[in-house]
Amino acid sequence: MTERGFTTIENHWIALKDGSQLAARIWMPDDAVADPVPAVLEFLPYRKRDGTSLRDESTYPVFAAAGIAGVRVDIRGSGESDDVIDGEYTELELANACELIAWIAAQPWSNGSVGMMGISWGGFNSLQVAALRPPALKAIISIASTVDRFNDDIHYKNGCHLSAQLSWAATMLGYQSRPPDPAIVGDRWKEMWLQRLEREPFFMEEWLKHQRKDDFWRHGSISEDFSRVDIPALVIAGWADGYRNTPLMAVEGLGSKAKALIGPWVHKYPHFAWPKPRTDFHGEAIAWWDRWLRGDKNGVDRLPQVRAYILDAVRPAPRRVFDPGFWITKDVWEPPKMQCLYVEQFGRLTEGMPIPQAPEHPVYLRSPLDTGTASGEYFTLKPDAEMALDQRGDDAGSLVFETLPLAEDHDYLGRPELTLSLRSTAATANLCVRLVDVHPDGTATRISFGVLNLAHRDSNAAPEPLKAGERTTVRIVLDACGYRVRRGHRIRLSLSTAYWPLILPPPENTGVSIDVASIGLALPKLGDHQRIEMKAPDDPDPLPKYIEHAPAATKRQVVRDLCTNLTHYHIHEDTGLFEHPQTGLSTRQVRQEVWSIAPDDPLSMTGISTWTCEMQRPAWSIRTVSTARISCTKTRWMISAVVTAYEGENKVFEKKFAEKRIARDLM
Repeated sequence: MTERGFTTIENHWIALKDGSQLAARIWMPDDAVADPVPAVLEFLPYRKRDGTSLRDESTYPVFAAAGIAGVRVDIRGSGESDDVIDGEYTELELANACELIAWIAAQPWSNGSVGMMGISWGGFNSLQVAALRPPALKAIISIASTVDRFNDDIHYKNGCHLSAQLSWAATMLGYQSRPPDPAIVGDRWKEMWLQRLEREPFFMEEWLKHQRKDDFWRHGSISEDFSRVDIPALVIAGWADGYRNTPLMAVEGLGSKAKALIGPWVHKYPHFAWPKPRTDFHGEAIAWWDRWLRGDKNGVDRLPQVRAYILDAVRPAPRRVFDPGFWITKDVWEPPKMQCLYVEQFGRLTEGMPIPQAPEHPVYLRSPLDTGTASGEYFTLKPDAEMALDQRGDDAGSLVFETLPLAEDHDYLGRPELTLSLRSTAATANLCVRLVDVHPDGTATRISFGVLNLAHRDSNAAPEPLKAGERTTVRIVLDACGYRVRRGHRIRLSLSTAYWPLILPPPENTGVSIDVASIGLALPKLGDHQRIEMKAPDDPDPLPKYIEHAPAATKRQVVRDLCTNLTHYHIHEDTGLFEHPQTGLSTRQVRQEVWSIAPDDPLSMTGISTWTCEMQRPAWSIRTVSTARISCTKTRWMISAVVTAYEGENKVFEKKFAEKRIARDLM
């Protein structure tokens, strides 16, 4: 196909019906009015001018050269767009998206067909907008997203409180505290900035008011009614990311309308993600848009329903550049056949089913509350210690069972499941489950994990406290995985009552008594499949190069203070200071985060997350510092935040979100 020339429109104002203007960056194929083109919308709060410019500039010029217009729009209150953001995936945001789609379809350069695309926030709202059925929206590509906002996002996981909730609330305070670029909006930049600083919300206040699956979380969760989505959806994720479940959940819920692609990646686009191997996302996307936005009969509709990378005996490391494995396809996704394992009388994990009505074999488990420091982050952006590390340290605080060395390779694809019976003296407790590949030298790679707030064992909408001493049977569905455990390796099941700092502790740490005789582990067999080769990106280094003024830096440390009996988990992430060569705008973000806990006291838990964001040009500089805090009592979560803004060295604004004491709801 002959490449088409294109023009980059650095900023275009799109007027909404309510009178506000949203800022768009548009990549427009040449002669589009004479020869109308399809368009792809990406709608985010992450700032087209600087926040996502690297990845936008790696993709939308390629789309435009293929005759597909790219329309990258900042959500209200972000970047150069008017007003102030009002939350995540709100009715207003989704209504604005539908209005933007109609605007695009009505333009003289448009052929009337619009796609929607994005990673993370943009992947979320692509699915959510598809469920609203705007007429011009014909297909979507959703990357690193969720179909279930309560159980499969950064807030809660099976009723457990994720530490990422504080991290993300602090991130959004930092992101939204930045001003528009004066080079775009002119002299009104400061008025717009001060309005944002005054009115931006502290999202966590709202999130903590909804600690069970209610209408707040059902809004935007397409799993509540998959039938609302009636257009084709290409759903992509990586095994190293927190959103690894979505592609398989999407094909299960959407059926033939969905295609799943799962690689080894962190939370990045597949053409520049780590760990490698990468895939030709540009080629995949252009073929998808050509089929559904132009009507080309290019065979995309006949793609296998699932394409997945099966990790092959991966070793954890401080940095994973390439994960060994192989690509497979399944033409039609069906529930996998399960390999069942149980714990036999000598404590060995072995193939078979638990013996019905076997005598109870209780084992008391009360993990140190700092068990979990090798868990990595929920939301991974780099293939370093953000990913799960060697599990042996966490296994020391866990109840573990493992097989004999395997006599042959075992291949898995899907979601493992665990059932067991237990007793507790507390109203609730957390149970964390890890599936581990134990290499011949003892190295332990986490294959999958799952967590459960035991009060949520039967319902996330209507949790029930445990009855002291009563035998309770629970089922935990672990996260999806694609993995080969090699001959000579062992499969380990690790159980713990803590997984900190990924999961925040319950109000009591009394432990649980697990009936070992009841343990049943079901592993999803890969089953029938075809091996394939996936095309690598044409450009192995697709991101543009900006001018470096200060290098990036990363540091993660676990400090155990033996005098105070406190464990501290420190995070330092510095993006470095980089200047866009065309706009002259330099930006930098620094995240400093500390989580602390005493291994024997759940009420000692504290978290502090600080974001420092800088923007500058010669004779103009802006800096904002946003800090969010969390601590707890037995009955309350306590949160607070402060945002301070500087123009040059002068403090121009400070806002304190006073401490809120929010009741703990069986959490």
